[in-house]
Amino acid sequence: MVIMDYLEKNARLHPSEVALVEINPALRPDRTTWKEFDLIESGAGGQYRRELTWKEFDMQANRFANLLLSRGVKKGDKVAILLMNCLEWLPIYFGILKTGALAVPMNYRYTAEEIDYCLKLSDASVLVFGPEFVGRIEAIEEKLRGMRAMFYAGHDTPGFADNYEQYTAFCSTSAPAIELTEDDDAAIYFSSGTTGFPKAILHAHRALVASAMTEQNHHGQSRDDVFLCIPPLYHTGAKMHWFGSLISCSKAVLLRGVKPEWILRAVSDERATIVWLLVPWAQDILDAIDRGEIKLEDYRLAQWRLMHIGAQPVPPSLIKRWKAVFPHHEYDTNYGLSESIGPGCVHLGVENIDHVGAIGKAGYLWETEIRDDRGEAITAPEQVGELAVRGPGVMKCYYKNPEATAEILRDGWLLTGDMAKYDEDGFIYLVDRKKDVIITGGENLYPVQIEDFLRAHPKIKDVAVIGLPDDRLGEIAAAIVEIKEGESCTEAEIDEFCTGLPRYKRPKKIILASVPRNPTGKIEKPKLREIYCGKRLVEAQTTR
Repeated sequence: MVIMDYLEKNARLHPSEVALVEINPALRPDRTTWKEFDLIESGAGGQYRRELTWKEFDMQANRFANLLLSRGVKKGDKVAILLMNCLEWLPIYFGILKTGALAVPMNYRYTAEEIDYCLKLSDASVLVFGPEFVGRIEAIEEKLRGMRAMFYAGHDTPGFADNYEQYTAFCSTSAPAIELTEDDDAAIYFSSGTTGFPKAILHAHRALVASAMTEQNHHGQSRDDVFLCIPPLYHTGAKMHWFGSLISCSKAVLLRGVKPEWILRAVSDERATIVWLLVPWAQDILDAIDRGEIKLEDYRLAQWRLMHIGAQPVPPSLIKRWKAVFPHHEYDTNYGLSESIGPGCVHLGVENIDHVGAIGKAGYLWETEIRDDRGEAITAPEQVGELAVRGPGVMKCYYKNPEATAEILRDGWLLTGDMAKYDEDGFIYLVDRKKDVIITGGENLYPVQIEDFLRAHPKIKDVAVIGLPDDRLGEIAAAIVEIKEGESCTEAEIDEFCTGLPRYKRPKKIILASVPRNPTGKIEKPKLREIYCGKRLVEAQTTR
């Protein structure tokens, strides 16, 4: 079985049911709901709300597949996607897979240089891009002239590309007859690139199907559910959570924006039952409620049954606040990596709210181990080691990088690079990234533990702890602290709060500044080290 079989089944059995909705709240006029303006064109050339049925979804995928085949794309070729979340994204993705080619989703934050690098690394011969990327593609257009085709999804098509909508309109809506098995290559995703340029992660069709089965098992999606999808589809996290909607034939809503009012309005108007949030968005919602900017009685939220979070460690204090405001919500968290086809290799489970703070136990179809420095399994609680996972979603390899592959794949096990420990009940807790551990005066400090402590401060919105060089101790812990909007807080106040930590864990520097996160919600610690490890930090801060 391959993932396209689910789409074709849904189109055959429930052709007229809505599969996907795209909402662009920035284009919404001052009205009660977006639905009043369904399919009305805005002055900016976009729409407030668009939707596709399962039949239309499958037909669009078939049209694009047949267009690619007409341009000489064949099984094993690579087709890159550089789009913001939109209604075309998933039909394009599935159209690529239907040809037997590999889909290559790309981060919408990539610079022109990174786009060129990733296209070459993945051997992509076709690129589909949107209007937000015209300038970046123009900057490298001469380097891309050897590509088989470039398709533009939007208005005002640049001269060096073909218009996606115009060319697919004349293509057949019949599925191409391409034989595929679960062992065939399906997609190349890119690592976060936290140690330089990204690595290309190769996955087979087996991994895509396994991720759909894992997601649906964990969250029990039925045809009555509506999934609100906000994170970027280029990342395995958003797409593989959406696979739960695919396998259950239920509607999903793509929201283009993260403002708290927009999220709650989409939940209300589209009757969403499942929402996957990143930590900053959940915190922004709670903060807006606390400030009185959002009144819950203005929205229809009774149907919202599940809020789950992933992509980064989740502060227990945040979930405590959330449950106080939304006591009827089930809460869950999933852990995963792009190398493990995204979320679900470790899973908390809604029934384990008493273990909030843990990432859980091995997910459906997965195995886990925590290993010491010798590579031997740790079974005792509270002993820190590296988390390893094994299951059908483990990547085949880093594409064209056997050395990097050998470093993290061992006998089918994927070494995650995350330090973790068991509690007495066998639940796994993340301690920190292996490379982020701070060694100060011979003691190991795990930044996540310090960050979780600081986030409990009522005035702190976000925090990142990094290690800075120190002549005497080797490294010291520095906390970059972002204060909530409308609050006033001093370094001395945060210093006083840190007396609740053991002395060796207390940050030696407090820096009041914003905390950058990437589109999947992960703190960009390499960027912070670049900013604060130089003399600017020495000039701006004093050692405590």
